[in-house]
Amino acid sequence: MAAPALSIDADDALPRRFGRYLLFDKIGEGGMARIFLSRVTGDLGGERLVVVKEILPLLAASADMSRLLVEEAKLCAGLSHKNIVQVTDLGRDHNRLYIAMEYVEGLDLRELLRGCSQKRVPLPVEFSLFIVGEVLRALDYAHRRRGDDGRLLGIVHRDVSPSNVLLSVEGEVKLCDFGIARVLTSQGDVPDEAIQGKAGYMSPEAARGDAVDARSDVFAVGIVLWELLAGQRLYRSGAGRKGALDQAREAAIPELVSRGYPEEATLFGIVGKALAKAPADRYATAQAMLDDLEAYVASQRLVASALRFGEWLVEHFGAEIVELRRQRERAAKEHDEASGEQSSALATRSEQTTMPDLDAGGLSGTVPVPSSPPPALVVANPGKRPGAITIVALLVAFIAVGVLISLFVGR
Repeated sequence: MAAPALSIDADDALPRRFGRYLLFDKIGEGGMARIFLSRVTGDLGGERLVVVKEILPLLAASADMSRLLVEEAKLCAGLSHKNIVQVTDLGRDHNRLYIAMEYVEGLDLRELLRGCSQKRVPLPVEFSLFIVGEVLRALDYAHRRRGDDGRLLGIVHRDVSPSNVLLSVEGEVKLCDFGIARVLTSQGDVPDEAIQGKAGYMSPEAARGDAVDARSDVFAVGIVLWELLAGQRLYRSGAGRKGALDQAREAAIPELVSRGYPEEATLFGIVGKALAKAPADRYATAQAMLDDLEAYVASQRLVASALRFGEWLVEHFGAEIVELRRQRERAAKEHDEASGEQSSALATRSEQTTMPDLDAGGLSGTVPVPSSPPPALVVANPGKRPGAITIVALLVAFIAVGVLISLFVGR
């Protein structure tokens, strides 16, 4: 996905402070934000890794867009579910808007599919169905979320796509960026490439700019499942082809080609219902689609667990994940070493006072001067008058002798 051109200045160098976060590794960039791995210190002093999305200046500069982004982020920060990436913070630093969220170590689904293609490692169908099922659980929870007044909040993700499906090394599946796409699609001054980049997973009504509801997210999940089963993109670009947005408006879905899946007609029927062009013909809810998918999985004994999926990820992509981790650890270590050198230099400067270097004629150079005299000089300094502590000691001794004499006389 192409991103708007950015001017790079000194503030973009890493590592750097951004609000209360220390950004030390850039891990991605899209049509909406630059994504950084960062560290933050908690109230009790402990550090943890956090992902910070710095909203691109073009978007953050718009008052309406900033307002929408803040509203959506606040709404989605209240989502707490094992299949949803938790939003932890929202703020602005030097007129740069940002969203902070939990860090998930692993890959996103787009990276996984690219890796499978490069390594010629097929993704087992049971894991494909496991991933889609977990995404549907996240959506069902969000779609049914109610406010304090008991009313449905009307949360719609609007951008269910492989890049927003995160897969941890423990086999967890987490959906991120709830509601953020509404900020893009509701504004007229958004770069076209940002919209085109998201169009590959848009429902036809979303592509037309019509009102959307939970069934739009169901359609997007249907695209993801279609692509996992077909092993290719649904809306493909190239010579003579329409743009992704035009293809999304038409929603002309090719039939899936047989690949030997068990009871393919049933499985393909689930995909077809999710991808119905008219919302009324689709699954009404994410839970309804999940029910059919789970029934198929159980009947064909294609059940998968997070543990098994995590083991498979580590077996085939563990080296890449470990290398990413090492790169990020090196970036953090380099920052710590640089910070240590800066702290040491600051400490040295704080312990030095500039004074004439007598050996150099008294006009140049600096020599270290203790900020306070050594303790030994306080206690005694031969050849000088007694200090305050010496006088006090003599007085105490004199009084003690007087007390002894009075006791002796009293006898």
